Amino acid sequence: MTATHIELAGVGKVFIRDLQQTVALKQVDLDIRQGEFVAVVGPSGCGKSTLLRLVTGLTPATSGVVRVAGEEVSGPRSDTGIVFQRATLVDWRDILGNVLLQIQLRGLDVKAYRARAESLLDAVGLGQFMDRFPFELSGGMQQRAAIARGLIHQPTILLMDEPFGALDALTREQMRLDLETLWTRDRMTVFFITHSIDEAVLLADRVVVMSPRPGTIDRIFEVDLPRPRGLGARVDPRFADLVDKITRIFLERGVFDDHRPSLVA
Repeated sequence: MTATHIELAGVGKVFIRDLQQTVALKQVDLDIRQGEFVAVVGPSGCGKSTLLRLVTGLTPATSGVVRVAGEEVSGPRSDTGIVFQRATLVDWRDILGNVLLQIQLRGLDVKAYRARAESLLDAVGLGQFMDRFPFELSGGMQQRAAIARGLIHQPTILLMDEPFGALDALTREQMRLDLETLWTRDRMTVFFITHSIDEAVLLADRVVVMSPRPGTIDRIFEVDLPRPRGLGARVDPRFADLVDKITRIFLERGVFDDHRPSLVA
């Protein structure tokens, strides 16, 4: 059996502001295996992004413990790549320079990583745009560059917080295909936060369904879809069945309101 790579045991998070407490997460237990792709889906405000920040070490847990590769997380780790919803590229560097900026900030040899940066940009369809600046690229192209930047230092874990949330539907679908290709090639452990049930099912080995705040794990579903999951995966009955099961959970929890007025008089 593949070893556990990320472990959350009894994890809780409470935020305090102006003497008011907000319980964001409560008693979260989750093991993610080495090389596994796990997607987390849940309503807004349920603590999905907080959960990711706990794994990154950017935010400490209030209770419980977070471990990566058997070590308790006490701060940011060098073996982790992060991609946020916005690309956050710097305006004064071209795309290749943006990808290599992380190498420079880590104090590594930029020249030694140039070939890898070019290879990653080729893999995400930006091989012909390495010398362009962010303002010359679309939002989807900028986000592709952000993914390349997140992978440039060969992390064993890739943490992604709604990375496709600001993209149009067609670009989002292409990014999904590109990400699966990169993951299949490199097999890093991926922890992926999304609001999209379809996206979670199409990408993940397992889908974690979270409850409304305070966030807890409601259900975990294994995704029984063959890879690669190209455009045809949407017509697989197993895809529709799993999307329906997750949707029904949110209906039962009151996240969705399906009591629409009839169009028939």
